[in-house]
Amino acid sequence: MSRAMYLNVSEGFVVAQCLEAKVGISAIKSLPCGGTRLVCMSVEGADTMRRKLTKNLMKDNAARERHGPGWGFVARS
Repeated sequence: MSRAMYLNVSEGFVVAQCLEAKVGISAIKSLPCGGTRLVCMSVEGADTMRRKLTKNLMKDNAARERHGPGWGFVARS
């Protein structure tokens, strides 16, 4: 099972829910289409959050912003 999930709620709400459930956050990021991508520290934590936020899970994986080496690269002539 994956530690990552896509939720259609705000980043602040997700952080509050993780703190309440005592689940560690590995990574969290707002999505350009709205919503939040959450990566939990453990598979068990991710399972807890999936059960807790079942009604807020997105059906499909949402598009994320592209970043990192190579994105936005413009070759010099």
